[in-house]
Amino acid sequence: MKIAIDARGINLYKGTGIGTYTQNVLKNILDMNTSSFYNIYWYGENYKLYEQENTKIIMTSKKHRKFFEYNYFPNNLNKDSVDIYHIPQNGMGMNLNIPCKKVCTIHDLIPYTLPETVGKGYLKNFLKTMPEIVELSDGIITVSEYSKKDILKFFPQLSPDNIFVTPLAADSIFTPLNKDECMLKVKNKYSITKPFILYIGGFSARKNVETLINAFKNSLSELNEEHELVIVGSLKDEGEILYKKVIDMHLTNIKFIGFVEDNMLPILYNSCRAFIYPSLYEGFGLPPLEAMSCGTPVITSNTTSIPEVVQDAGILINPHNEEELTRALINLLNNRELREVLRNKGLKRSKEFSWKATAEKTYCAYEKISN
Repeated sequence: MKIAIDARGINLYKGTGIGTYTQNVLKNILDMNTSSFYNIYWYGENYKLYEQENTKIIMTSKKHRKFFEYNYFPNNLNKDSVDIYHIPQNGMGMNLNIPCKKVCTIHDLIPYTLPETVGKGYLKNFLKTMPEIVELSDGIITVSEYSKKDILKFFPQLSPDNIFVTPLAADSIFTPLNKDECMLKVKNKYSITKPFILYIGGFSARKNVETLINAFKNSLSELNEEHELVIVGSLKDEGEILYKKVIDMHLTNIKFIGFVEDNMLPILYNSCRAFIYPSLYEGFGLPPLEAMSCGTPVITSNTTSIPEVVQDAGILINPHNEEELTRALINLLNNRELREVLRNKGLKRSKEFSWKATAEKTYCAYEKISN
């Protein structure tokens, strides 16, 4: 089988869920050593990591995106007799000119379900192009059963048999580390000296960070020990607003530490007492799985795809109920035994996910769609 993959997102969306997904799926599919041959459409550096006997790297430029998508790629697919073409970034770039079987990965339908939480430009483009992407796709890959349900809800004309669920996984860097060494690194780098709870995941309104801030503030008087809330993420737009709110409220035990390099994320996960993720909507919800992979107790939402990932390995709360999150924080932070139970459950559950398994399911989807 000849397969083409639009891998430009590895660099164009580096540091985002789409970039991480594309990189790990491509790497692990190539590691499977199948008899298939891969045309890999690339932008940027690091392409040599994917050069093998059964791959051809085809370079593109960012400036002429539409030319490549509507002209160059279709001609290349036709010339090389490619059987199936995979577009991982929600199908963006799908068009009528593509001559072979077409598959896209739709990670979620947040612009349909929570349009107020995405930018106007992205919303307009997504709502305009998604019906055409769905119509043109011979098969759709998605990351959770919940996302599959959403796709069928908004596009009921689709057959469930043509939507393939391939759950995500945490990167191998997310693993239990020496807690004392991690805490010392966090203290030296970020001046965090008290036990802390952690949030990582962006500042979009659907991430519900304001509820977390309020719940943490309300829990302080009932905690047996003084704690800090550490919030990771670049401070812009909604993040800047929340930061100013915390300053105005004089909440000195809440720290915004800004953007964090990938190699520091496992250290933060291993250092914190608990990871909190009260998101209103997730197509998959990778941060709780990363935390569980590090042996960190998790409090997260009982909505959308998150329970599917976490199951009983974390404390699931109604993210719309601030008081429920407050009580969960108090219960977990005051209870060492509960934290140890969740640590062990989380580690066990996290081992059920791997990028190798994601890649294997993706390749099986290719075979079914191709046939």
